[in-house]
Amino acid sequence: MSPSHRIADPVVHRAHHRDADDDRPRLECGVCGVWGAEGDAAAAVALGLHALQHRGQEACGIASVAGDRFHTERHQGLVGEAFGGADLVDRLPGDAAVGHTRYSTSGGSFLRNIQPMFADLDTGGIAIAHNGNLTNFRALRNELVAEGSIFQSTSDSEVILHLIARSRRSRIVDRFVDALSRIEGGYALVAQTPKKMIGARDPLGIRPLVLGRLGEAWVLASESCALDTIGATFIRDVEHGEVVVIDEEGLRSMRPFPARAARPCLFEYVYFSRPDSVVNGKSVYEVRKAMGRALAREHGVEADIVVPVPDSGVPAALGYAQESGLPFEMGIIRSHYLGRTFIQPSQGARQKGVKMKHSPNRAALAGKRVVLIDDSIVRGTTSLKLVRSVRAAGAAEVHLRSASPPILYPDFYGIDMPEREQLLAANHSLAEMRALLEVDSLGFLSVDGLYGAVGAGPRNAEQPQYTDHYFTGDYPTRLLDREVETGGAEVAHKQLSLLVSA
Repeated sequence: MSPSHRIADPVVHRAHHRDADDDRPRLECGVCGVWGAEGDAAAAVALGLHALQHRGQEACGIASVAGDRFHTERHQGLVGEAFGGADLVDRLPGDAAVGHTRYSTSGGSFLRNIQPMFADLDTGGIAIAHNGNLTNFRALRNELVAEGSIFQSTSDSEVILHLIARSRRSRIVDRFVDALSRIEGGYALVAQTPKKMIGARDPLGIRPLVLGRLGEAWVLASESCALDTIGATFIRDVEHGEVVVIDEEGLRSMRPFPARAARPCLFEYVYFSRPDSVVNGKSVYEVRKAMGRALAREHGVEADIVVPVPDSGVPAALGYAQESGLPFEMGIIRSHYLGRTFIQPSQGARQKGVKMKHSPNRAALAGKRVVLIDDSIVRGTTSLKLVRSVRAAGAAEVHLRSASPPILYPDFYGIDMPEREQLLAANHSLAEMRALLEVDSLGFLSVDGLYGAVGAGPRNAEQPQYTDHYFTGDYPTRLLDREVETGGAEVAHKQLSLLVSA
């Protein structure tokens, strides 16, 4: 049965483009699904999405199912703005629901790209939420269009719906697996039908997905912090290449494809996951502290205090301080009540955005030799502004340390990173970067140091234990959409947006 729809805009519209001061890599999205929650599944999903808000702030959506009828809402803006009303379970009734919060890396931030995406099939309705990027999206889309498919969005997630719809298998689970057999890249998927919830993780486990219980209900989510917020119990990670099917008979697991060694994304530990999450069995907080300890061993320096770039640099700075014996100080105070810098009304205001979000604490910094700890350095624009503000507050020396290795290559699995020519470390030597960033010294955690922090030991060059191409250039899958048949030249790495909205 066709769903009821509600599509709305909040007061603030967040356009999708990179400002010169917006120097953080961004992950595409977070997903959450609840099955068997006795009428209030949408409320549980909304709480889960709120916990996953750090994985995407541009748009959010929930699709619930009551009986054989779907109810969907899709909004631009934050989860609390969209789904904070007391009437949520009246608007989105049902025992099962799936939700999505996004920052677009593929397709732009148009209303028609907001997930979950819904389709009416001959077997009934299906809603799907997708975290990640397909590296063969363009090839599949061109093939499907040539065969008569009509696309309503510019998101690679819609390809999955078309593949499910075109499968000749009779059961929806088999159709879902058919679609998985065609797609490549990094993904975590949660799909909802009137009778089943299906979750899947890519064969290498690049993007995370966890399984939990909320009383008798089942929960799938991108991170364990969503389970904690809902009040659910963590059961386990969905494993790489695994498909889980949840229905009235309970949960069953499928392994439809040949076994491969897992290669989870290292950037989940470096930056993306919330520090209170457990990802692939490891506490993100403890891993980040271990990164800081390794950084202190590799790049120790005579100094007076250790200062984090808040908030993501805090655990690594704690580890650095503990290993080095230097005092930990909150030398930079972050405001939590400002939007991202690119939504400021003018270029001049945007240029002040970093100072508005990060204010130096003169009482802690004046006259001190400062070790400044950040989680990573991308283009360096934010780092330079922070260094200058710390010096302006009276710091005697500034020693910048990155708790990740140098970022040398772009990503194609759901992380929005600049082109290679815009990555600071890809285009400058260490000495050049030190001069450009106006610091007294500069140090990056080594790749083996990062592997040690996650408990994997030295990197195995023959069979890397993690996805780490942004540091090494070793991409874990083929990149079909970058390949050109004649000459092997590379094409633009961004997925094509083939439609334009006013």
